[in-house]
Amino acid sequence: MFSKTNVRAILRAMTVITKSTGAETERPSAQARKAHGARTRQTILEAAVDIASEEGLEGLSIGRLASELSMSKSGLFAHFGSKEELQLATVETARAVFIREVITPAFAADRGLARLWKLCDVWLEYVRGEVFRGGCFFAAAAAEFDGRPGSVRDRVAEIMKEWLTTLRRSVAEAQEAGQLDAEADPAQLAFELHALEMGANWAFQLHDDREAFTRARTAMLERLRRHATADGLKLLPTLAQRRGRARVTRGKSKT
Repeated sequence: MFSKTNVRAILRAMTVITKSTGAETERPSAQARKAHGARTRQTILEAAVDIASEEGLEGLSIGRLASELSMSKSGLFAHFGSKEELQLATVETARAVFIREVITPAFAADRGLARLWKLCDVWLEYVRGEVFRGGCFFAAAAAEFDGRPGSVRDRVAEIMKEWLTTLRRSVAEAQEAGQLDAEADPAQLAFELHALEMGANWAFQLHDDREAFTRARTAMLERLRRHATADGLKLLPTLAQRRGRARVTRGKSKT
């Protein structure tokens, strides 16, 4: 499950270069080569997640990446020994982006209903803002690999389970805080919220329907307000406030 502890650990891993015990004796030229290699690998993976979100992980190949980045195939082979290794590294890169764009800002909100609503709201904004060229990376990867056994499918399934568990845990925390009805089923509510997210992503990707995000937010808010206690209702925007914000957002997008 995503938590503040493992989110911080992942963000540190994204920004800190691991120091080996013999780093002090390494020649500057060797250190420079390692740093250059790490930057090149990151550039490759950034391109890979965009390609995979549009064309699928199966459409991701050394040749396709070489063409996209104007690199030699041999140069790419030096970083990834097989297509599966490339696919798995791409999945992990997409997970790190998801944590940065969705989990970290949502976890800045207080535990409970405020965080649960933030998770929903930020996820929809992450898709609407096209962080990945092809919409939600994991929605695409899950649809592509749900019927294919193997390590790539298993890792995608684990990450999707992390997200559902994070939603479910946030529901439970809101119940513990007295902000949601204790009789509500956390797994059921998490399932419904996730289904609305997937529906908005589908409508946007297939029909270019930007109104889908407003409809999804309205439906999510209705469900949360239906289960909210008097204290919980104070933490949620009203439907009128949501519609007003949607009109402002659409107006800005036209300028």
